[in-house]
Amino acid sequence: MSNIIVSQHPLARQKISALRLATNTSQQARELTDGIGRLLMYEATKDLELVCTNTEQSPIGPYEGEAIAKTHALVPILRSGLGLLNAASDFLPDAQIHHLGLFREESTLLPVEYYNKLPRKCTVDECIVLDPMIATGGTADAAIQILKTWGVPKIKFVAVCVSKSGIERLAHEHPDVQFFVAVVDEVLNEQGFVVPGIGDCGDRLNNTA
Repeated sequence: MSNIIVSQHPLARQKISALRLATNTSQQARELTDGIGRLLMYEATKDLELVCTNTEQSPIGPYEGEAIAKTHALVPILRSGLGLLNAASDFLPDAQIHHLGLFREESTLLPVEYYNKLPRKCTVDECIVLDPMIATGGTADAAIQILKTWGVPKIKFVAVCVSKSGIERLAHEHPDVQFFVAVVDEVLNEQGFVVPGIGDCGDRLNNTA
């Protein structure tokens, strides 16, 4: 599907391979997740529009300044989405940051919303959702639905590891959303875990496994 963009960068593949290791410390998991996030943010920001600003002065002579034309919000899904936030905010330092709290109920695998402090009215042109893992796609779908209801004109989704069935479902249900991912794993087991996957990101990033 054309709205699924899988990174072809060899460093992304190398870092995914390293991130999968069960013996990683939380610091290693955070560093690898951050590094993958930077590679994905490069892809996710390649189409940003520019606008001319003022005539500026370099040490040698005048030039026309340029700036990002539209406003953005970074939306990490708590808590594992915070592992991608530093990378994303380094790329878009002027972006608003809005957190969404969603978790997957273990018995039903359905998303449960527990935190949402979005402003009453949409205040940005584009949102980039951050979540390292997409398994069934339920949590990602809920986040996208929340942002569409909020009224944001454009949504992008950055994820490290996704299941084939989960990402294809999302891409089909949300053809207007672009999904930037580092790796697609074929297997989603009966418990709703991606195989081989990268484990429980929230626990691995926060040393709470």
